Amino acid sequence: MQSLLVPTAAASVAPATPRRRPGRISVRASATAAAAPPRRETDPKKRVVITGMGLVSVFGNDVDTYYDRLLAGESGIGLIDRFDASKFPTRFAGQIHGFSSEGYIDGKNDRRLDDCLRYCIVSGKKALESAGLALGSDSMEKIDKSRAGVLVGTGMGGLQVFSDGVQNLIEKGHRKITPFFIPYAITNMGSALLGMDIGFMGPNYSISTACATSNYCFYAAANHIRRGEADIMVAGGTEAAIIPIGVGGFVACRALSQRNDDPKTASRPWDKERDGFVMGEGAGILVMESLEHAMKRGAPIVAEYLGGAVNCDAYHMTDPRADGLGVSSCIRQSLQDSGVAPEEVNYINAHATSTLAGDLAEMNAIKQVFKDPTGIKVNATKSMIGHCLGAAGGLEAIAVIKAINTGLVHPSINQFNREEVVEFDTVPNVKAEHEVNVGISNSFGFGGHNSVVVFAPFKP
Repeated sequence: MQSLLVPTAAASVAPATPRRRPGRISVRASATAAAAPPRRETDPKKRVVITGMGLVSVFGNDVDTYYDRLLAGESGIGLIDRFDASKFPTRFAGQIHGFSSEGYIDGKNDRRLDDCLRYCIVSGKKALESAGLALGSDSMEKIDKSRAGVLVGTGMGGLQVFSDGVQNLIEKGHRKITPFFIPYAITNMGSALLGMDIGFMGPNYSISTACATSNYCFYAAANHIRRGEADIMVAGGTEAAIIPIGVGGFVACRALSQRNDDPKTASRPWDKERDGFVMGEGAGILVMESLEHAMKRGAPIVAEYLGGAVNCDAYHMTDPRADGLGVSSCIRQSLQDSGVAPEEVNYINAHATSTLAGDLAEMNAIKQVFKDPTGIKVNATKSMIGHCLGAAGGLEAIAVIKAINTGLVHPSINQFNREEVVEFDTVPNVKAEHEVNVGISNSFGFGGHNSVVVFAPFKP
């Protein structure tokens, strides 16, 4: 099967020239002609810009504070105290402490909601505030809400609500299952509740592709705008799986680091001593608009979404393809969708989870697309906040946009003994000044789901 997909030495031999029929154009001849240079979208109705960002993270709920702490190389990883993890082989995570939804969710609902939903609603409303669309504001009232949508995904959904419901069923019987069990457990409810709160009546659903979820949502949201189905989309990912069944499930997969004696150095992408990923949680959401719509309302434009791509390894449930074919193809497709040549890319926010197989498979794929590592920075947000699963791409997209805005890329911490095959500058341990020309963000998920999104500074 692999021989059908990967060029072999024999494939490099030129085939015999086929006979041409009179009056027919040679398809083969046109295929060998020099490819036209990539062209970016110019139609303001189809250009997609980022006008707002909102998050909930282990570093708090403020975008600037989040990025400042990333730039400082701070680790948000520590021992789990939400439940007794003393009997688990992994007892640490990027757990959020002191989260407050005050001002964003009323007290009664706040007590009922799963954290997955709370993180979604708070980060979504904060993203709208930063876009100049605070709830109840004049600018918000002027939005055509039939052309405004919400697309926030999650890999696991309302896992705490689900776990509590199962426990009640086993211990107390079906009559003790809350009527909110199903609504608050299903993956689409974050988008639905946020849409209800803000009144957006356009496309509203969720995508669940494990740890690739957020990028899939950005890609789909942008395409709604490009096709003329929406003027504005609130998109991203949310996750809250640091509970016994969540941690236990990933322990069973043998996916997690067990560096309990030194949690802050446990997430160490590309390091020879890495031993698995570290769980994180939170939400990262962007406000995406057509350039035409954003300009008409005088929106603050922080970056441009140039394009993206999604595909599948079609290989294994949890392991990546060692040859990197699915990922390299996805990167190439994202650049084609964006009208960007590989030479224009000088920043990559890698998926880089700190797993033995995943880190090198991704780097192998990156090398296939970007032949010359000179001038390209590749960093790993997960080294500091852990792997936030379905929310990872959302929080990492915000890191890319902040790098574009600040001219500073955050470090990949815990780079003690990097693999020799990693030829790119991984920004080891200390932030770096770097003017981003084009930045890409990679996210991959169980099931072989690959996703890449492309951002750049906005230029009118």
